[in-house]
Amino acid sequence: MKRLIAHRGMSSLAPENTLAAFSLCKEHHIQWFECDVDILKDGTIIVSHDDTLDRCTDKSGQLCKISHADIDNIDAGSWFADEFIGEKLPTLQELIALANKLELNMNIEIKSCSASAALSYTLIDNLIAGLKDLNPDRELIVSSFNHLALTEFKRRSPETQVACLFESHTLWDDWNSILDWCNADYIHPEDKGLTQEMVHKFKTAGFKVNVWTVNDLARANQLFNWGVDGICTDIAHKFPSKYKILGNK
Repeated sequence: MKRLIAHRGMSSLAPENTLAAFSLCKEHHIQWFECDVDILKDGTIIVSHDDTLDRCTDKSGQLCKISHADIDNIDAGSWFADEFIGEKLPTLQELIALANKLELNMNIEIKSCSASAALSYTLIDNLIAGLKDLNPDRELIVSSFNHLALTEFKRRSPETQVACLFESHTLWDDWNSILDWCNADYIHPEDKGLTQEMVHKFKTAGFKVNVWTVNDLARANQLFNWGVDGICTDIAHKFPSKYKILGNK
């Protein structure tokens, strides 16, 4: 099975990590999307890549300093285009409801809580609780660069498939031990510097491979020919239909 995964939703067509970006996956026949989850001070799980509001909303400040009641006053779409004025930061509940409704599969990345380890534990607890509302026929991968948090998540939710994320400069020779420690099903390496030999080692060790972030069609074709299971991309809509069909299997 090959996967085409829309990075933060259809992030070149709509503001990243919003319901609008995720909804466009269905229109463009993309079965999978990737998103990021973080936590507000009241325990609300929110969809956001950054732990601050500055880059992708009309407000400034840390997520851990706001609560659910503040969301309605935050515009997460006007920075991208006028047609998205009023787009909100999605909650986990809204994300799951959309995935269920549109029959989309998700790769949810757990962000590291810069505020405290205590908030990270709460993030894991509340994520697991929220995922109980996900329809059982939906596919799910939970990933993280924070392998400590991922290990704790897998311990508490052993039935969920998990993936260790790596940047190129952190993919050291102990990757296999890290994946074993996390009881991981997948490795998610950065595309930069990835070689056929590395992919072969990952696959031989028994791990599935999804590569991020691939925005070149020829490179994506090469990676699939090397045997990777999926790629994460900002331009899923530009891929030929054969890739989209593969991604929908």
